[in-house]
Amino acid sequence: MKPAGTDPRILSLAAEVAKSPEQNVPVILLKLKEIINNTPLGSSELKKVKQDIYCYDLIQYCLLVLSQDSSRIQGGWSTISQLTQILSHCCVGLEPGEDGEEFYKELLPSAAENFLILGRRLQTCFINATKGEEQDKLLHFFQIVTDSLFWLLGGHIQLIQNVLQSDHFLHLLQTDNIQIGATVMTLLQNILQINSGNLLKIEGKALHSILDEILFKLLSTPSPVIRSTATKLLLVLAESHQEILILLRLSACYKGLRSLLNKQETLTEFSRELRQLVDLLTPKIHQEVEEQKLHKAACLIQAYWKGFQTRKRLKKLPSAVIALQRSFRSKRTKMLLELNRQKEEEDLRLRLQLQRQRAMRFSRESRLNMLEIIHPGQVEKYNREMEEKSALTIQKHWRGYRERKNFRQQRPSLTEYKAAVILQRAVLKFLAKRRKKKKLFVSWHGLQELTDARRVELKQQVDDYIKRHPGSQMSDVASRELHAQAQERLQHYFMGRAIEERAQQHREALMAQISTNIEQLMKAPSLKEAEGKEPEQFLSRSRPVAAKAKQAHLTTLKHIQAPWWKQLGEEPGDEIDVPKDELSIDLGTLFIGGTKPP
Repeated sequence: MKPAGTDPRILSLAAEVAKSPEQNVPVILLKLKEIINNTPLGSSELKKVKQDIYCYDLIQYCLLVLSQDSSRIQGGWSTISQLTQILSHCCVGLEPGEDGEEFYKELLPSAAENFLILGRRLQTCFINATKGEEQDKLLHFFQIVTDSLFWLLGGHIQLIQNVLQSDHFLHLLQTDNIQIGATVMTLLQNILQINSGNLLKIEGKALHSILDEILFKLLSTPSPVIRSTATKLLLVLAESHQEILILLRLSACYKGLRSLLNKQETLTEFSRELRQLVDLLTPKIHQEVEEQKLHKAACLIQAYWKGFQTRKRLKKLPSAVIALQRSFRSKRTKMLLELNRQKEEEDLRLRLQLQRQRAMRFSRESRLNMLEIIHPGQVEKYNREMEEKSALTIQKHWRGYRERKNFRQQRPSLTEYKAAVILQRAVLKFLAKRRKKKKLFVSWHGLQELTDARRVELKQQVDDYIKRHPGSQMSDVASRELHAQAQERLQHYFMGRAIEERAQQHREALMAQISTNIEQLMKAPSLKEAEGKEPEQFLSRSRPVAAKAKQAHLTTLKHIQAPWWKQLGEEPGDEIDVPKDELSIDLGTLFIGGTKPP
């Protein structure tokens, strides 16, 4: 994300770098030096400028330029040395923000490594140069690169360990040239003045190499400057780190160091520092004897321990060799399989590419043949029809893809909608039945009381009806029996209607439940894809249904597994009797549609 309020100079420079050819980029990047120098040192404006430079990848461009050959860059070593200054100034004091991990773990170590590589190249060019003026220029550029590296290490102390462990730095330190050696020794002295504790964090081999080179320059180099710097370095290391002092005193690699230092010339500029170093390396007699005893005891313990470890390893050597051979053969087999697989994939890719090319070539040839057949006046019409067909095909595929995507997104809501419709339908049916039931019993609950005049009028109507329609004479006993029968049938009718309505409601509820279960089963995942307690939702609580399903399942399995000669006389509809003991398996494992278990 690009920061807001970017300096217009950075914007224009980034645009110019993006548009310019590769050979002009180094010269364009030199304009960053003017922008940095014109900004007040230590101000918030300078921090903002550095952040803008990093956000627009100008620092990465500088790194890429430094990794190129100097002969291909306009301005040569002069441009490269100035770019190292720009890069070190931009990295020191920079706050990368969100990209901090990439900046500290990748960009900074890469920049330090590039500085050391440039130093080696300049060292090679300086040694191969024949003219004095050319050597002076190269030495000046080398000092600029080392100063830039020191400036970068001063701003990011964590890089000191990487630099001290680098093979390029050790190669620069091992040079025989006096001028280059003095510059590198001065750089090492300045680095250790910043933080000498990083010297103990490096590997033991690298530490011994650095100490050996310092002692070599002290004892064999005729230059007083290099010897003075080496003496000061050893004195600082011996005074600040007890481990290095003990190493110089007791290690067999530096045996006789004190006698060699005593033979050095005393009438030199660094005789005082040399005397202090000799005094540090010459402890008192009783201390030296005690240290020698401790050293011998440590050597004895180490000898016993190393012997024990060696004997232990020798006992395990046959099994270790067998395991190593097995591991090597397995790894070799895997590599061969991987190579074969890659080769097959490459062959398949090439075949597919050839098929596509043949199909494209055939399509083009068919189109050319069609164009040859078609009348010249119909070519434009034919091209227009082909374009319309192609557009329709593209639209069809795109619409299908879009609709499938929308359907997958809307599938949960569609399921919820269907479930809501089913619930609403069931509720509406239930309410309609309740309303219908209320209407049937309204006449019985809503009758008004009859007045005396109304009773007389109704009795008169009944008497007139009886006179007009005389009936057969019935005795009182027969009339009472007929009345009782009518009352009994009426009661039986009303009771049967209530039971029938409840049975009808129960049937509708069961049908709704069956519809819901069928819909769940249609949408349920397969047993391979089911997770958790999803299969338990489809277990039946009905023991007869489960037993019948189990019997049908076992019948099908037995019929499938039976030999062919047993199936010769069977008809497709014949059933196989299954013993009852085979049905005694736990029926809870049957995957049968139904409601969830309680």
